[in-house]
Amino acid sequence: MSKVNLTEEIIETAYRLLIHKLAYGGLTAKNEAAFQLEFGHILKTLGQLYEFDLEDKFHLEFETYINLATQSIKSKSDRARVDILITYQDKKTKAKAAIELKFYKKANHREPNNRYDVFKDISNLELYKEHGIGLCYFILATDHRHYVNQERYSVDTEDFDFRNNSVYKAGTILQYKTTNPYGPDLMLKQNYKFCWDNVKDLYFLKIKI
Repeated sequence: MSKVNLTEEIIETAYRLLIHKLAYGGLTAKNEAAFQLEFGHILKTLGQLYEFDLEDKFHLEFETYINLATQSIKSKSDRARVDILITYQDKKTKAKAAIELKFYKKANHREPNNRYDVFKDISNLELYKEHGIGLCYFILATDHRHYVNQERYSVDTEDFDFRNNSVYKAGTILQYKTTNPYGPDLMLKQNYKFCWDNVKDLYFLKIKI
C-alpha cells in the first residue's frame, strides 16, 4: 500500500476514534485548541504505529505554514497557516496531508460568520492541494444542531449552507449579502455533498477535498 493510502487510513481511523471518544467522554475538549490537540495526539500515536520499516517516518506539526504561489483567503498572503500538517515518508516516497479543524459550541454561537469560515477553510484546502499537499481534510465538531438540520437560514447568508445532505456545485458563487459583508465572495472548485456523523449529542462533519 502506498504512503498516501496509508496516510488516509491513519486519518480516517483517527477520526473514528476521536468522535467516539469525545461523544462518550473518553476525551474532553472544551474549545478548538483542545480539540486540535486531542486529534493530533491520536494521529501521532497511530502514525508511529504505522512506522513499519526502520526508514518509515511519521511527522506531525501544529499551526505550521505552507508556502503558496498565490494569496490565501485565510492568511491574505502567500504563506498559509494550517491547523495540522502530516508528513509520512521513507527514503523513496513521501505523503503529505493538511487538516483544517473547527469546533463550534452552542454556547459560543457566532452566526452566521461560522458558516462562512467553513467554506473559507475548504477554499484554502483546495489551494493547498494545488501546491503539493496530496491529502486535504476539513473536520468540524459541534453540539449545535443549527449547522446540521436548521430549517432555513436568512436570505442574506443562505449561500453558506452545509446542512446534512446539502450539496454544493463547483463554480457556484457564495455571497454574504449583508450591508457590511463579513468577507469577500467565495467560489469552490469541486462538488461537495455534506454528510454529517452523529454520535450521542455531538455532530461531526468530515470532508475529504
